[in-house]
Amino acid sequence: SGTTDVYLILGDPVEQVRAPESFNPIFARMGIDAVLVPVHVAPENLNAFVKTAFLAKNIKGMWVTIPHKAPIMNVLDSCDNLGRIAGAVNAVRRNAAGQIEGGLFDGEGFVAALDYFHIGYAGQRVLILGAGGAAAAIGASMACAPAGSPARAASGEVAFYDPAAGKAQAVADRIGASSQARVFTVDSNDPAGFDVVINASPLGLKPTDPLPCDVSRMETHAALVDILMKNQPTPVVRAARQRGLVAHPGFEMMIQQTHLYLDFFGFTKAAASVRRDSDFVRELIYPAELVGEIRRPAVTEFPERGVDATGSLSRLVTP
Repeated sequence: SGTTDVYLILGDPVEQVRAPESFNPIFARMGIDAVLVPVHVAPENLNAFVKTAFLAKNIKGMWVTIPHKAPIMNVLDSCDNLGRIAGAVNAVRRNAAGQIEGGLFDGEGFVAALDYFHIGYAGQRVLILGAGGAAAAIGASMACAPAGSPARAASGEVAFYDPAAGKAQAVADRIGASSQARVFTVDSNDPAGFDVVINASPLGLKPTDPLPCDVSRMETHAALVDILMKNQPTPVVRAARQRGLVAHPGFEMMIQQTHLYLDFFGFTKAAASVRRDSDFVRELIYPAELVGEIRRPAVTEFPERGVDATGSLSRLVTP
């Protein structure tokens, strides 16, 4: 209606976005007069579009997806600390003074998803495939335990791989400057020797895509997460599961940052409600094949994979 606040999700393409499928029902469930709409914006038009769109008084904010999470930094007047470290944001708002502010929640959502799945990462060796905005966000949160959160330790090592020359190195250098972990690049997508493997690349969006890595090379105790929101379970998730490895789709990464988005845009009551119970959001986006995974797995369900009582993944597991 004429009183509806409008939020946009910017991407190129946008066919794969799932956020409207969860946030619009949340708005309806919570009685919030707002709507989230996908908008297909080409990279060369990004800056002009963001500045122009915010001239409309009822456009209150934007979600940001591939490939705009890093380039949109050029439009911002300010951003949060994680956004500064990663060089990317995935949420943008206009404040009362008319300035454009950015926030980064992908990495925090991903770390919370690992906790949800009882996948240990503290002190572990992590391989991130891809070096775009989402990959940088995940790397920043895994390598840089936030100030004031002594209970959350950083990963021991975070490695980036991207086939584009210099792209992974730039991300690793930026995050490494603020990191407690060792952050570096590798020259191949070989997952051997890593405890956690993350597909943060676009590989898997198209049926003809090769696997982002050779899962036969993964360690027997290693876990894999593919953050793609489309075609789940993706071929790499299926291949890892066929080997008996812990492997999860990226839905939980989005679900675990839902309350962060809501808080960022001022919906504090809705954020608190979703934080208490997110199962209804899972029911909205999990495909029929994975509906049995909506319930959180108990720690004791995976004793053979070296998960201890705290949910940490042991590095020394007998195959």
